[in-house]
Amino acid sequence: MDMVQRPLDLDAVQAFVSVAELGSFTRAAETMRTTQAAVSLKLKRLETRLGCRLVERTPRRVQLSGRGASFLDHARSLLEAHERALAGFTAARQRLAIGMSDHVAGPELPALIARMNAQDPQMLIEIRIGSSAELLQSFDRRELDTVIVRLHAGRADGEVLVEEKFGWFAAPGWRRRAGEPLPVATMAEPCGVRAIAAELLDAAGVPWTEIFVGGGVAAVAAAVMAGLGVAALAPRMLPFGAVDVGPKLGLPDLPRLPVVLHTRLKEDRPRDTLAALSAAFRSAVRG
Repeated sequence: MDMVQRPLDLDAVQAFVSVAELGSFTRAAETMRTTQAAVSLKLKRLETRLGCRLVERTPRRVQLSGRGASFLDHARSLLEAHERALAGFTAARQRLAIGMSDHVAGPELPALIARMNAQDPQMLIEIRIGSSAELLQSFDRRELDTVIVRLHAGRADGEVLVEEKFGWFAAPGWRRRAGEPLPVATMAEPCGVRAIAAELLDAAGVPWTEIFVGGGVAAVAAAVMAGLGVAALAPRMLPFGAVDVGPKLGLPDLPRLPVVLHTRLKEDRPRDTLAALSAAFRSAVRG
């Protein structure tokens, strides 16, 4: 069989699509639950098969070549056709129930859901947003297969996905009134970030008062941008233009807070979908 007739290796095509979408051989390897060397080998074989370079590799980033960009849509279509063919032999959709802390599920959530769906279009995905404590309780009651939450006191299990920077943010032009306690917008209890922020302010002797309590990060961010006060949040959770006023006001440094994955999944199919979610999340948070 000559080069033109020989079929493409679907694993190699999947490796190429993962590298293209995640911009990283490391993240692609996490998604495919293999090694970076194995992904590189698959991609090299695909490039040899097609007779052209698909990816330009530099020390700092991965970028598609012109031929690679042209091939990407065809590669996706090939994988989708493969999934549709398999779906005809699949029984009921498998369900994957995931809980995400409100401090974790940021503006990247649509892209994360799309990445999971691309990994397995036949998987029925359920996502529940809540506080870390509430989600961990649901996980322990086996109501959720997986949770991605902030590190919780008293829990030593789970896999740390990333450690995320936090700061004291306020709206542009916001000024603290002299002689008054620091106005702080927070999440409702129980919230681990709220507890850490309060403990650090108290330890530093900074007088403060709760000016706003939100039922979610979006509400707290809205209060900040409305000029009500400051909040302890991750930069990616805030609209463009929010300012970290911690250094200027002499507020205590906030620690980098881990994002932890807890799962009981053992079957290959849902674990593949979860691996795609984890890799995409790491890429989104680390940029």
